[in-house]
Amino acid sequence: MRFDVLTLFPEMFHGFLSHSIMGRAKERGLVEANLINFRQFSDSKHHTVDDTPYGGGGGMVLRAQPIFDAVDHLLENVAERPPIIMMTPQGEPFSQEKAEELSQFPHLILLCGHYEGFDERIREHLVTHEISMGDYVLTGGELPAMIIMDSVSRLLPEVLGNPNSHVDDSFSMGLLEYPHYTKPADYRGMKVPDILLSGHHAKIDKWRREQALLRTWKRRPDLLKSSILTEEDRKFLRQLKADQV
Repeated sequence: MRFDVLTLFPEMFHGFLSHSIMGRAKERGLVEANLINFRQFSDSKHHTVDDTPYGGGGGMVLRAQPIFDAVDHLLENVAERPPIIMMTPQGEPFSQEKAEELSQFPHLILLCGHYEGFDERIREHLVTHEISMGDYVLTGGELPAMIIMDSVSRLLPEVLGNPNSHVDDSFSMGLLEYPHYTKPADYRGMKVPDILLSGHHAKIDKWRREQALLRTWKRRPDLLKSSILTEEDRKFLRQLKADQV
């Protein structure tokens, strides 16, 4: 997977790309991250990348020219045009489903904005995806870009030590993840559920599924509407509702 990140602050990514899963993925050649300061593509005398908005108003707007030229440069020797993703609170809310979709591409270009926003012509004629991290505003697009890089990279083959690690993650299976425990079995009187110590894998799988359903029902019942549920799942949920009455 190749990530090209257009940003005015490439140094923000150095720690993120040097440690943990991203650092190891880079070392093993599974992920390539190119940080491009699009200021270097500005055609103005002082390398400015922003200007005042037409029609007046507060704040500055990122100019189209540096970003178009930077993307043109990145696409010079590319056979197939990759997704070009704008970080914006106006975009589609990011989700595990979107991460899985993006992980199917070998190359992504991420645009990190600042100031009041992008010249609208960038949005209309250059980008292919607009992504939001939620209903709030951040100073720039660098943190959202890191989130996308992290969530997409961990879905790539061989990036995680255990290739099945992400399968049961929250949202990957449509539900919130079930609880986890590790040694010791009794810590300050707080005990691990007996079922997890039983060695009976079928019963453990059933318990984990029910715990995922229970946690989702309590915390994010909206997810149940789009989850793929078995008849056994539905029976369990009906019992939860009956017990609540």
